[in-house]
Amino acid sequence: MLRIQFFVPTLVILFVTKFMSLHEQIQKDYIEAMKAREQLRLSTLRMLRSALKNKQIELKKDLSDEDVQAVVKSQAKQLKDSLQEFEKASRDDLALSTKAELEIIAAYLPKQMSDEELLAVVKKTLTKIGASSSEDMGKAMGAVMGAVQGGADGGRVKAMVTSELKQS
Repeated sequence: MLRIQFFVPTLVILFVTKFMSLHEQIQKDYIEAMKAREQLRLSTLRMLRSALKNKQIELKKDLSDEDVQAVVKSQAKQLKDSLQEFEKASRDDLALSTKAELEIIAAYLPKQMSDEELLAVVKKTLTKIGASSSEDMGKAMGAVMGAVQGGADGGRVKAMVTSELKQS
């Protein structure tokens, strides 16, 4: 009897997983959640996949990693908004499940900058564009949001830019 063994070097596996697109990673995690029968994770990833498919239909092309990242961010923002409304209405049951969904989706978001890193980017950008008063807020926000490239939430950036412009 002839026995054939397949050998896949660890380096190849690391290469494939490291360079897997975000869309492929979501699909892989969806299948894993289905096999593990994790209902919350499965429903959250199903919702995310549905949003990705809707965006793909809207754009009439395959999604790039930037497009996927934008969809994930918008889903996270929707969940954050829902969470605030549920907490306002004292719906702890819905708030709890929404928090859990948000934690699952947060795994696909880019790493957020620390406050120190964000402050350094804000100061550098404000100096570069010459913004010195609150009248320059629109120009400053556009420049800083471009500089952070999704590494910080818009609310955090706005608060930091506002405080820096008031100090100037």
